[in-house]
Amino acid sequence: MPAPLDTLTARLDRTRDATRVAGLAALLITPSPDLRYLLGVGGESHERLTCLVLPADGDPVLVVPALERPGLDGTPVLELGLEIAEWTDGVDPYALTSAVLRRSGSPVTRTAVGDTMPAAHVLGLRDALPACQQELASTVLGQLRMRKDSAEIAALTAAGQAIDRVHARMGEWLRVGRTEAQVGTDVAAAIVAEGHTAAAFVIVGSGPNGASPHHDVSARVLQAGDVVVVDIGGPTPEGYFSDSTRTYSLGEPAQADVAAVYAVLQAAQDAAVAAVAPGVTAEQVDAAARVPITDAGFGERFIHRTGHGIGLEVHEQPYIVAGNALILEAGMTFSIEPGIYLPGRWGARIEDIVVVNASGVTRLNHRPRDLAVLPV
Repeated sequence: MPAPLDTLTARLDRTRDATRVAGLAALLITPSPDLRYLLGVGGESHERLTCLVLPADGDPVLVVPALERPGLDGTPVLELGLEIAEWTDGVDPYALTSAVLRRSGSPVTRTAVGDTMPAAHVLGLRDALPACQQELASTVLGQLRMRKDSAEIAALTAAGQAIDRVHARMGEWLRVGRTEAQVGTDVAAAIVAEGHTAAAFVIVGSGPNGASPHHDVSARVLQAGDVVVVDIGGPTPEGYFSDSTRTYSLGEPAQADVAAVYAVLQAAQDAAVAAVAPGVTAEQVDAAARVPITDAGFGERFIHRTGHGIGLEVHEQPYIVAGNALILEAGMTFSIEPGIYLPGRWGARIEDIVVVNASGVTRLNHRPRDLAVLPV
């Protein structure tokens, strides 16, 4: 479900202006979330080059293989009135792209390529433009995409509600005697049933597996007393992602220190969320999460950044991490997800998506953040 035509037109105009301010001749964007942001079309990059040429001065052109041109019918690309430069097998698409870039007659000395453009295309464009310096398009698009408009925030709000509904049902699947993989299969189906187009990821980390932040699922059988980290999310029809983590216990925790350590984690997540406001830096929010954990003696067990931006990608700018002096502004959306991981024993994480508003912060996830003790 693409953005309205007037929104896409405004995005193209803002991006062109930002490209000019950055001193770039053009952005070169292959199929990616960046292309969906600008043109409302998704898809993946293949060995045949599809590339939006967005010059700082001049009209955008979409270079596309002739055999994929029919796929643009019914998309905003045609309504936007973009010029489409088709090419067929046997034609050099990089030379074609170079020719499009040189139409203005001005020297093409700096361009920016999409951050996820395949290396084959990056190198092909480099060969076609040997005197042109290549940079990353995120220097322009990252700054634009991290500031969400009201429609994007509405889409992220709906995504948050959808994933909350899945967490609300977790007691249906987290049962002693089932494997993590069995639970994961049921959860993935529920993610779709509750309003997503797919399950992008399902982490079910039980017992010692919970101490691995990106564990995924395994054949481990759930046991009474297990602490279980469940991190789930996916895209909605609008293309915007959910991402939320809650930690569960199958009956009372078997480990004696769970309640005390989990209380530290809750304090850290609350402190980080409370720190979010316009004018605060990303690294200040990260620091707010670390103070309670470090003071409790678990600083070395919080092994990742506090959060990541979210939108058309599950991980995008801004990153809530030490060293990022970015000043937060209204409309920025990101996760707050501190974790404490005790190798060989258990782990826990609490994750909510938040939006910076005019005076502070709004949470988009509303499931209880206490350790959820499920009956066995």
